[in-house]
Amino acid sequence: MPHAIGKLRRYRGLVPMAMSYAASGGSLIVSSAAQLLTFAILARFLGVHEFSLFVAITAVAAIAVHLCGVGATECLVRRVARDHAMYPAMLGHNIILISVSGILLVVIGAIILPFFFEVAPNAAVNSIEIAMMLVTNIVLVRCILFSEQVFIAFSDFGSANKVVMGFALIRTAAAVLACLVFGVSTLSGWIVWQFAAHAIMLAFCIRALRNLGRPQFRIVREELQLGLFFSIPFILKAARQNADLLVLSLVTTAEIVASYSVARRIIESSYLSVDALNRIVYPGTAKASLGGLHQATERVSKIFAAAIAISIGAAIAVYILAPVLPYLFGHDYTSLVLFVRILCWVVIPVTCWAIAVEALGAAGHQGARASVLGLGSLLGAALAALATWYAPPTGTFVSYYVIEIAMALAAWVVYSHVVGKSRRQAGLAVGEPAE
Repeated sequence: MPHAIGKLRRYRGLVPMAMSYAASGGSLIVSSAAQLLTFAILARFLGVHEFSLFVAITAVAAIAVHLCGVGATECLVRRVARDHAMYPAMLGHNIILISVSGILLVVIGAIILPFFFEVAPNAAVNSIEIAMMLVTNIVLVRCILFSEQVFIAFSDFGSANKVVMGFALIRTAAAVLACLVFGVSTLSGWIVWQFAAHAIMLAFCIRALRNLGRPQFRIVREELQLGLFFSIPFILKAARQNADLLVLSLVTTAEIVASYSVARRIIESSYLSVDALNRIVYPGTAKASLGGLHQATERVSKIFAAAIAISIGAAIAVYILAPVLPYLFGHDYTSLVLFVRILCWVVIPVTCWAIAVEALGAAGHQGARASVLGLGSLLGAALAALATWYAPPTGTFVSYYVIEIAMALAAWVVYSHVVGKSRRQAGLAVGEPAE
């Protein structure tokens, strides 16, 4: 009887985490659905040419946004999760880095991009509109994402979920009002609406953060290198994610490219269930690993088991529901069902390496984390491009699985090495002989 009562108490202890996971996953799913709806509205009303400009400039901004702030957001989550008293210093640290890097990125982009993209026929207007788009999609997006991470650092997942859903819904509302109500049909018109929507969302975020404390404007020097290590893999990851699509567009038909890109978006959305778990466990792992990563191994193992179960369930669900997709996206995507069913299982190896690298990041081992993600993305981009060039699209699928499985193996080898090193250092610190 006492044993049964003990087990019941342990299960009750899991209820708050399960509720947080459900809320976190729900917010990410709503956000993803809203983003797809926004893109559908813009694609229909802007037309092929204007929408292609929007996608191209947004893609550039999506890479640049990882440079904005130089990875300082992760440092805030890690440090504040361990010690809330660090919040004012880390807030000031982030504001300085986001402001300086954001201005530089916008200025550089506003000078270079007008040579490649023409949003307006007048050169001056073209530069101004591109600059406004960069401000929106780099600086304002980074600030809004930063607000979400602040709440995660304080384990306030309810507020973090509100930011995620609010951000997605306000962009969808802007697209509905702009295109369906006011008849906006040009990128120039949408740029103004997009900027306004992001500015309103940022104002709500600033108001929500106001009660957490005022910033101390100083640079936390020891976090600069760690932040840089954290941001570089995301830039390389963006290159890896686009290499196969770029080469496919050169060597195969438009239908295959379109079906593959839609399939990729669906597979990435299926990973949201695992991403939701990572969001809620990251601060706890940071606390558990305060004395070394070896102290968090039991926690990481439990997270890994839960994440694998979730990813398998997500893959099975996508496989079963794949035949419905042509009714949603159109019957012109003749390869879509096949491509989705081929790719749906890749979420499992992605989950494997994601848990390991998130644990490394939470413990402050950004160099080790960056080595896995950076080298994996760099080599993965080259492999995806070569395989796609020589055997499209079969080579694309094979390279996708090879890359993700190799990433999983590399991540756990590095994780095991860091855990072993952490144990040896802990043993030396208490006077025990190193193994």
